[in-house]
Amino acid sequence: MQIQVNYASLPHSDAIDEHVHMELKNAIGRFSDRLTRVEVHLSDENSHHKHGERDKKCKLEARPAGRDPIVVDDESDDLYVAVKGAAGKLERALARRLDPHS
Repeated sequence: MQIQVNYASLPHSDAIDEHVHMELKNAIGRFSDRLTRVEVHLSDENSHHKHGERDKKCKLEARPAGRDPIVVDDESDDLYVAVKGAAGKLERALARRLDPHS
């Protein structure tokens, strides 16, 4: 499973990259053999102009082999929290789609 992290209106961060990989491994690692790629889109809706509540967004797009993509997102005032929230949503969505009887 390939993980591609994209930053919009945010500077690249090795720490965020590491957090994304860790959260995805913990949340969806059991599905990794059935996923070709997960695209991660991180953004700050207010950019550098101001800080606000729930202005950090994490959108995850998982691509199961031979199936339509699954897209989830989460928002928070903290990017780490948004990544964790989106990873949990993706785990639940993949479980419903790929393991409907478990």
